[in-house]
Amino acid sequence: MMQRFRSRFRPWFIVWLTLMWILLMGELSWGNVFAGLALGILITVLLPLPPLPTGGISIDFWELSKFGIRWVGQLFTAAIQVSWLAIRPADPPKSGIFKVPMRLGSELELYFATCAYNLQPGGCVTDIDLANRIWTIHVLNAGSQQAIDKALHDVKELEASMIAIFEKRKAH
Repeated sequence: MMQRFRSRFRPWFIVWLTLMWILLMGELSWGNVFAGLALGILITVLLPLPPLPTGGISIDFWELSKFGIRWVGQLFTAAIQVSWLAIRPADPPKSGIFKVPMRLGSELELYFATCAYNLQPGGCVTDIDLANRIWTIHVLNAGSQQAIDKALHDVKELEASMIAIFEKRKAH
């Protein structure tokens, strides 16, 4: 019984939940701190989350920082491009659905890549085949072969970035 409690008791998670509770209440007081601690302990003991399947992932923080800077730049560029597609005086371009194989080693990496891709305007992951590591993506601007090639190239760049950040092997 005590072993099950120890596996469920995660101090940093309780601290995080306490901080979130204090922010949610909007006031730092002893009552909010104790209520946050009590709720954090109750949540972690009564509603345990399974451990994350990290599978020995290590993070290359230099690659992560390069990716973050590049991603923010692409975010602004994509937002401007999508805005232009919405307000330009021409008909909207054709959109497309494409299947893209992914070479990421773990589901956690695939999750991070999916989040990064879905947060960018202009496309989204509509389906993930976990067994075969295949994304089905929707591309907003698929009106020309050049636009399709660019969208698929962007996915491959994202994949290479995730491999560089989380895996020891280098993407090619």
